Amino acid sequence: MIDRVLSHAGTALTDEDLIHQDDHQIDLLERQALRRVSGLSTELEDVTEVEYRELRLEKVVLTGIYRSDAQEAETSLRELAALAETAGSEVLDGLMQRRDHPDPGTFLGRGKAQELADIVAAVGADTVVVDTELAPSQRRGLEDIVKVKVIDRVALILDIFAQHAKSREGKAQVELAQLEYLLPRLRGWGESMSRQAGGRVAGGAGIGSRGPGETKMELDRRKIRTRMAKLRREIKEMKPARETKRLNRSRHHTPSVAIVGYTNAGKSSLLNRLTDAGVMVQNALFATLDPTVRQAVTEDGREFTFTDTVGFVRNLPHQLVEAFRSTLEEAAFSDVLLHIVDAAHPDPAGQIQAVREVLADVDTSDIPELIVFNKADIADPLVLAQLLRNFPGSVAVSAATGDGIAELRRTLDGMLPVPAFDVTALVPYDRGSLVSRIHDEGTVLHEEYLPEGTAVQARVDADLHDALRPYLRPDMFAGHEA
Repeated sequence: MIDRVLSHAGTALTDEDLIHQDDHQIDLLERQALRRVSGLSTELEDVTEVEYRELRLEKVVLTGIYRSDAQEAETSLRELAALAETAGSEVLDGLMQRRDHPDPGTFLGRGKAQELADIVAAVGADTVVVDTELAPSQRRGLEDIVKVKVIDRVALILDIFAQHAKSREGKAQVELAQLEYLLPRLRGWGESMSRQAGGRVAGGAGIGSRGPGETKMELDRRKIRTRMAKLRREIKEMKPARETKRLNRSRHHTPSVAIVGYTNAGKSSLLNRLTDAGVMVQNALFATLDPTVRQAVTEDGREFTFTDTVGFVRNLPHQLVEAFRSTLEEAAFSDVLLHIVDAAHPDPAGQIQAVREVLADVDTSDIPELIVFNKADIADPLVLAQLLRNFPGSVAVSAATGDGIAELRRTLDGMLPVPAFDVTALVPYDRGSLVSRIHDEGTVLHEEYLPEGTAVQARVDADLHDALRPYLRPDMFAGHEA
């Protein structure tokens, strides 16, 4: 199984690098200009010599455990390999153990932990990445055996988010999640900890040597909590600006479509295809974190917006779910969820379930969902056909080739809310603002310019219907076919 995972390590992410390589991809070029250089590690061999080590991956070995489903474990480990590659590392080897429960001290059993240490030494790895969230004691216990840095899946995802966040709000959200993760995992050794020396039995130091205790760790924790409180205030202060934009769209009765889906499913590529948005596209997990809003128009002239949200992943750290709750709220306030699924992925149904679990935290159960199976050009036709049968109403597209985009537009147009009132009105020319509102907020079915004013037949909402009441002429277009 490990051989199969590593055989996909270099190709764990399906090739999308050629999609939309245009002048808009400045962010991608900047990101590619900053690459880690292998072989320049300055990690200390004795990991206990430092109190805090910056998360910097180079050559890694993967490990994990599973109970019974080896196929699911292989898929998860392959995803971990893709995450490690996105973070800038090279996956050298992997080790899986079948057991019912993790060892409370070392995660793996003692024998497997020693086997892992032998593999790490043989391949010259800098880091071990564990495919789950480790307790602090498990991480320390495993580090004591393998003698290199050990990180877990959560720390790996947080590192990727820290690399890719660009906006002020995104950076604040990632830093808050990192501090929440770090707080219970602070550690330190030596004189910097001001350990109490005790009496003569403690090395013969005796009277006068008793220190104030491990105050440095307490100070660090206090500083972290203070910083977390400040970040929460900053994120809270950013909320009104986002709500103002949302209310502005709501005031103009502009429907919203939230693009959600698993990371690297092709959400940004599809947004570019639908709106020519120029959003950065990269063959990597969590390539884009900051939500992007773009305007679009239906075939019958109704305006609406697309909102590209952060991608999801299995076992998304709860710290990130909480920190990015304000971003996920864009999905909760939308009129339609455009759920993008990678049809070429080994487990597309698992992707759908993982996304729905995260969305359940922000209560999107009453919002219509349109499942879009992307990458149809490279998916297995039999698998794709089965997916379309299992999820009635879904559509298959390819953001790379444009296949299925027309069908997607038609299906989406039919799901967007339609203004409730059919009106026929003769609007005087000095009330041109009302005509403009009809075009912006409603659907114009017929329009003529008469000496008395603009004659218009349209579908509008309740507010606009009330504003047009003095000018309604129900029989003006009698016999006219809209």
